[in-house]
Parts: sequence; structure tokens; C-alpha cells
Amino acid sequence: MFFEKEKPKKFHKNIRNTVIVLLIAAILLGYVLRLAQIQIADHDYYVNQANLQTAQTVVIKAPRGEILDRYGRAIAVNRDGYNIVFDASYISMEQINATIMKLVTLLRQNEDEWRDELPIDYKFPCNFVEDADSSASTLKKELGLNHYATAQNCYNTMVEKYNLGNYSQTNQRIIMGIRYTMDLEDFSVSYPYTFAEDISEKTRTKILESAAALPGIKIEETAIRDYPAGDVAAQIIGTTGPIYAEDWEKLKDKGYSYNDIVGKSGAELAFEDYLRGTNGEKKIIKDADGNVIEEIVTKEPVPGNTVMLSIDLSIQSVASESLQTVIKDLQSQKINATTGSVVAINVNSGEVIASANCPTYTLDEYQNNYTALVSDPANPLFDRAFNGTYPPGSTFKPGIAAIGLTTGKITGDETIYCKQQYTYYSDMTFRCLGYHGSTTVVEALSVSCNYFFFETGRRIGINVMNSYCQLMGLGVRTGVELPESAGTLAGPAYTNSINASWYPGDTLQAAIGQSYNLFTPLQLATYTATIANGGTRYNSHLLYQVKSHDLSETIVDNTSYVAAETGFTANAIDVVKQGMLSAAFEGTASSVFGNYSIEVGGKTGTAETIGENNGVFISFAPYENSEIAVAIVIEHGIHGYLGAPIAKNIFDAYFFAENEKNSVQQVDQLL
Repeated sequence: MFFEKEKPKKFHKNIRNTVIVLLIAAILLGYVLRLAQIQIADHDYYVNQANLQTAQTVVIKAPRGEILDRYGRAIAVNRDGYNIVFDASYISMEQINATIMKLVTLLRQNEDEWRDELPIDYKFPCNFVEDADSSASTLKKELGLNHYATAQNCYNTMVEKYNLGNYSQTNQRIIMGIRYTMDLEDFSVSYPYTFAEDISEKTRTKILESAAALPGIKIEETAIRDYPAGDVAAQIIGTTGPIYAEDWEKLKDKGYSYNDIVGKSGAELAFEDYLRGTNGEKKIIKDADGNVIEEIVTKEPVPGNTVMLSIDLSIQSVASESLQTVIKDLQSQKINATTGSVVAINVNSGEVIASANCPTYTLDEYQNNYTALVSDPANPLFDRAFNGTYPPGSTFKPGIAAIGLTTGKITGDETIYCKQQYTYYSDMTFRCLGYHGSTTVVEALSVSCNYFFFETGRRIGINVMNSYCQLMGLGVRTGVELPESAGTLAGPAYTNSINASWYPGDTLQAAIGQSYNLFTPLQLATYTATIANGGTRYNSHLLYQVKSHDLSETIVDNTSYVAAETGFTANAIDVVKQGMLSAAFEGTASSVFGNYSIEVGGKTGTAETIGENNGVFISFAPYENSEIAVAIVIEHGIHGYLGAPIAKNIFDAYFFAENEKNSVQQVDQLL
């Protein structure tokens, strides 16, 4: 009985298990059939759908490196700012013209500006912008027009190209300027377009509030160049800007994007490779309908390195202010001095400690009032310190003395009798400004006796004279990283180049710093340093160090090297330095340095030019174990000693003022 009762239970259980197995088998069979359908029957359909999903790479801009002085003080740094950016992943190109006009109206209300690289003015009929021949050629090429196409031809072509027929002429010009700039910078998903830079907080807030009505318009936080030092060293710092069409060919292979910001002049250009950051990348994935599914950062941007210049910001400020003050004082005395420059360098390394020009400008003025600066007759944009060339006058005499002593053409205790009129050549007479009688080389340097150096120059000869001058850095480039003039070294080589002749009397004039001699203030400072340190010429340079963005790592250090050894004897250097010490304390610069607490070597120069003479002054300090050399040129400053107060102020700041040499600031303190 027991087994008869259990048999139905076992039977039902087997049926249930069978049903479950069959259900599982059916489900699996369904999956297999569906998979077969996807992979075989519907294969082409799903491949097409997958291919419609796209992934595009977008550049993430890297912050530019900063520029500091030798002690870490801010010169050109970054601050937080906001740009308006067009994002092609979201923007509607059908509505782009209307979107542009909405933004333009908003920017006008808040007095913000937008970017416009179109070289056509806003007049009607229109014309190409003045001095924009290269940009106009690029425009014609971009539009597929002939080289002789007019501005109006270009305008009409863009009205059609950008569908501007329903807009007023003024609005047509606004929109086409922006659309052309977008095309010029290859606006695409990969290359977002920066419509406006460093916008006001009012504009930023309004755009954020109107985000729904402005699809594809983004506010991007960015690093904006800031110049806390004002007008200090504007010519040295230089400028940044967008890549121009003419530069694109040589930059595109270096990994630049067309809308990158690059150094255009000064240190910003010279040290571009250090300051340039490495852009990052992100991948934007869209579905078949163009909707953004995902954004993935695949490469983080790396900020540019920090460039530390050899400039001492404190000394630079003193040099600039002193130069401007002296020129204003001379003008108040009815002296027609309007411009000048000062260079101070480290005697034992060639590092440029200060380089000042008058007149000068701020980099904000450069950006906002460029036209006024260009049209200023005083030409404040010209870097006189590195590119202005001037006759050295009597500041040339210490070099002639060193050459004469080294070659044995004169000796330290020899006297030459100055009778004012130098008549070695019977058909020529040269004049000294004084009647000095028997004069040693030390005395000749102290009182700046022309007669002594006429005779010394004649004995040396122009060829030997010039070979030593080049070793001292005169008539050759100094090695500084910025553009500089090589100057002019008077001699047969130069006169041959201008189809003129060289005469014996020219050698005498050259020996006192006249004739065709023309040197930059930087060359004069380098030459002075070479004498002060015993005869070694170092390369003049502005690069002190390169550090990583956060200052934790040193990338480049100590860029000094020996450019030339003059071969001056120790006796020659000692005698010349004695003469320069006497000139500062007892001679032509004694009114400034006669009671100075530090022994200074100096030499004044009154250089003949058209109109009033230039005032030139060179000096070094201290006399023993010299550290700093200074050269000053005041155009139409009449007397060299009038520049001596500038050197004194620089020495005061260098030796006595409180300095921040041991308080290097961190980058985040400068923002």
C-alpha cells in the first residue's frame, strides 16, 4: 500500500522537471534564434547603426607658462578670466547668424568686445583695412577670388556665402567678420571657436541665464595674461596673440592648433618653447541623431613652464623711473632730451639685470591703444636698449687704453703731451677740448683728453683696434635672446660696404668714439663689464632659469657662457680701472660720485650727433670685485655726466635697498 501511494507523487515530479527543462530550452532557443537574427539576418542593419555613433576628439587648451623676475616676482602671469566659446557639438549652424547677433547685442550693452579678423573696414562702399595686405591676400585666397579682387568683391561673396541677404549692411559686416574668423580658425567639433575673450562678469552672468536660448554657447574659464609690473620692461616682456596665417605653415607641424595663443615679441616669443603648454584632449561620443552621449578626457592638459628672467624687478623699476625723471628734468632746463635707455648687467655672468627705455608703455596700453603708440613720434615701441645704435663718444676711451697697454703701444707711466691741437698729419688738425700738458693714461681717462687718445689710436691702428673691439662685444651681437642690433664698427670694412674710403684721420676719430662707430646701450654695458671683470666677455642674456609650472623642478639653469677672452693683461686692466675710478671720483663724473660710499669706475661721453649731442655714461661697481655694470644713453642729453645720477640710483638700489632675494613667491601667490 505504501508503494502504491508514493508512485503518483514521483510521476508528477518527473512531469514538472520535464516542463521546466523544456521551458529553459525554449528560452535558450529564443536567445539563440535572436542572436542568429542579429548576427546573420540583420547584420548589415546593426553595423550601420553602430557606425552612425561617432566619436570626435576635442582639444583642451593648456595654460601658458608665467614669466617672473630672478627672485620669483610677477612680471607676466595668469589670472582667472572667462571666454565665450562656440561648441560645434551643440551649436546650430542654421541659427548661427541669429545667435551671433544676440551675442553682439549683449556684448555691446556691457562694453565687451568680440573677435574679428576680417581685414575690411565698416565703411560703405567698403575698403581693405590699411596696412593689411597680407591679411587681404589670405581673405581672397580663402574666398577663391582672384588677387585683384576688391574689398567690395570680397564683401559681396561673403554676403552670399554666409546667407546674410536679410541683414542690414552694418549687421552683415559684423556677422561676416565673425564667420570669417571662425572659418580662418577651422571651427569644428575638434576646434571650438573663441568668440570673445576676458568678458565682464555682467556678460558672463547674462549668458549663463540665457543658456537655453543659446545652445552651443559656452562660458569657458581660462587663464588671462596679466602684467602686474605695469610699464616695467614692456619691451622685454613682449606680447602674445593668435597665430597669423603667414605663421601657420611653420607652426602646424609643431602641434599647434590654429586658434592657439603664441608669443609674438620679446620674451614671450623668445621663450615660446618653454612657455607653451601641452594641450589635452577629450573624446565626445554622439549617437546617430547627433546627441552627445558621453565626454571622456583622454589626455589632461599640461601647463607651460615658468620662465624666470635675469631681470631684478626692483632694479628695473629704479632704472626706468630714474631715466624718466632725468629726462623730464633736462626738458625743464630747455634741453631737448626726449628719449634714452639704460642697461645694467651682471659683470661676472652677462645676466641683464635691468633694461629700461624712455618713453615706454604698459602692455595694457599696447593692447588697447596700439594705433596711438605706433603713431607717437617718440616711438615708444622701439627697444632702444637693444636696437638703438649711438656713437659712444669718450666712453670708448677705456677700451682704447686697454688695447694700447696690452699691445705695448703705450705704458702706464708714459706721458703724452697734450697741446690741444693734434697735428701729426700735416694736412689735418684735430682738437682736444682742453689743454692738458703732460698726461698719463690714468689722467687722460680722468679728464677725457682727446689728444692722448688721438695719439694712442694712431699707434694701435684701426685693424688691431677693431679686432679687440669685437672681443669686447662692440660691433658684434652680444648673444641676448631678443632681437638686437650688431651696431657699426668704424673701419675700412664698413667704409667699403658703403663705397667710401678710409683715411688715417678716420682712425683718430674712431679712437675717441666718433667716426662711424655706433653701438647699442647693451653693447656698451657688455663692454664695460668685460673691462670690470678683467677681460672676459660673457654672453649677454635674459634667461635666468626655467622651472616647472609649480616651481618644484628646475628645467634649465645657468645659461651663461664665455663668449670671448680679450687677452688684456692684468696690468692693462688695473691701469684702465684706475683711470675710470679717477674719472668717477675726481674727473668728469665727480659731481655725482665724488663722495659716494662705494668706489665706482666710470666714464662720461659727449657724442656728436645731428643737432644736440647725446649724453653717454658707463660705470661699474664696486671697484674691487666688481658685480654690476651700467650703460646709459640720453638722446640729445648734451653731457655724459648728466646720466650719472641714474647709475647712482641703480647702485643705491643694488647695494643698499631692501631686496627680496630670499623670498621667492610661489606661482599660486601671483594669481
